[in-house]
Order: sequence, then C-alpha cells, then structure tokens
Amino acid sequence: MRELSSSCVTELLVRWKNGDEQALNDLLRIVYPDLRRLANQHLRKERPDHTLQSTALVHEAYLRLEKQGVVKFENRSHFLAICSQLMRQILVEYARGRRTAKRDGGVKLALDDIVVAARNRGADLVALDDALNQLAKLDAQQARIVELRFFGGLSIEETADVVGVSPATVKRDWAASRIWLHRELKRTDRDDA
Repeated sequence: MRELSSSCVTELLVRWKNGDEQALNDLLRIVYPDLRRLANQHLRKERPDHTLQSTALVHEAYLRLEKQGVVKFENRSHFLAICSQLMRQILVEYARGRRTAKRDGGVKLALDDIVVAARNRGADLVALDDALNQLAKLDAQQARIVELRFFGGLSIEETADVVGVSPATVKRDWAASRIWLHRELKRTDRDDA
C-alpha cells in the first residue's frame, strides 16, 4: 500500500510541477495523515501550553508551500521533509515572536536523544535554531540531517534517500551533529547564565 501511495504521490508532484494546481490539493488529501503525524512530532517537543494545534500547523505549512510556488520534489520523503522544515520554521518564528513579546527566555524544547542538556534541562527553541544555523554554515549536510531526523522524524534510510547519501553517512553525520549541538547548546546555556 505504501509503494502505491508513494508512486501516486510522485505522480501528483510531477503534475503540480507541470502547472496542475489541483494536483497539490489531491496530494494533500493523500499525505494529510503523514503531515498530521509530522505536526504532532513537532508539537510534542514544544511546551505543554502551546497555543498552536497540529491542524493549524499543517494548514500554515500548506499555505506557505502554496505561496512558495512549485518546487521540484524528488519523491514522497522529499516532500514530507520540506513540509517538516516549513513546520519547524513556523514554530521558530512563533517562538521568536513570543520571546520578543514576553522577554521570558523563550519557549523550551525537550531535545530527546539529540542533545541532553545538563540536568535534563530543555533547550530553548530559538537557541536550537541558532545552533542549527551555525551548524549549517559549518556543514550544511549535517544540519539537514538533523532537521530530517529530529524535526521530520525520518528514518536513517529515508534521510539517506532525501539527502542522496548512504545510510552509513547519515549515521556518521547524525552522531557528529548531535555531539556538536550538545556542546554548542551547553556553551550558549553557560553564556546566558
């Protein structure tokens, strides 16, 4: 069933790329459950009283995707990875706006197995975004792998497919980026104290 769905998604992506605007709507009907899963994954890492709901996050990502216009997507995994990246951007913008409005230190994000902050403290979503942007300047591929694995919830194999590298390279870069992010976030945490 997944293969049939993947081929249908690829066909709709090609149709959309070729100017068929209805193809995007058809595509979203097929991948909506996956997009909700991605949104739920993103929101699980947010504070418990977050005002955005998964449906709103999916719809905001859709609006941005539509506004962006036609992008060349390779396949279903690539499409979902881009949607996940859009969701991350939405949440970071929301956190930055909230930080500006409240000046309370920002929204906290539990970093699961990527980065274990000292004494199990969560890391600031804005600090994580800043760290990821710094990592992207040093190694764009590692930053992309973090986005796909942590924020997008893609498996090693799916990430390898999207990035176009071997699963072994994804594992190696995933490990290296987790170490780098851990150090960077600890440094940022010390600087803020």
